[in-house]
Amino acid sequence: MAQDKGRTPRTARTATPAAKARPAGAGAAGGGRGTYAVGDARRRKILDTAVEHFARYGFHASSLARIASDCGITQGGLLHHFRGKEDLLLSVLELSEQHDVERLFTEPPASVAEHFLRVVELAGDNTRRPGIVRMFNNLVGESGDPAHPAHDYFRQRYARVLGDTVELLESGIASGELRPDTDCEGVGRELLAMMDGLQIQWILDPAALPDMPQRLRSYLDLRLRSISATGTGLPPT
Repeated sequence: MAQDKGRTPRTARTATPAAKARPAGAGAAGGGRGTYAVGDARRRKILDTAVEHFARYGFHASSLARIASDCGITQGGLLHHFRGKEDLLLSVLELSEQHDVERLFTEPPASVAEHFLRVVELAGDNTRRPGIVRMFNNLVGESGDPAHPAHDYFRQRYARVLGDTVELLESGIASGELRPDTDCEGVGRELLAMMDGLQIQWILDPAALPDMPQRLRSYLDLRLRSISATGTGLPPT
């Protein structure tokens, strides 16, 4: 999955229906903190289960009834937490982004090299949650259809991540870290394609690419050497 630096304010995620998906009924007042905890735990179980269903079946073939059944609740119970399948989908995507930002991108990187290292760490993190990677790849493919409910989400997300990457590379030029002739947009698009492409190959056949994060690190090291003002790459591990 492509990285999202999540910096504020420029890179704060645009409010989507998922960001406001928590309905008034979830964790309703009157039951105290225990009610909130139960509601939050159930909501999280629904989200985790939905990841597996969207990863296996995609959006259109996934069923709220089957997701609810796998959670041990009724479809009506699921709809107490989410307004419908589209709302659930966008909530799952928002949760995945939130995880990435909170894990690795809460603070702006001090350099392009540091950002590249965080991207490698994110790829390593993704190998420990294959369901998310499988779901992401499945939904990106589906969302090429403009009518898909996640079409705008992915279009805006890729534009945002590219914009953030270009901004970071331009800052690297300004600071003297990168060569002044660096094609920031070209490098940014290349980084996105390489990261997502390696993860697609890994999820299709993990045994054939067990060192996926290291492959990404090697590429980023070579790319940094080609645009670094001093010709240096990533620091050794």
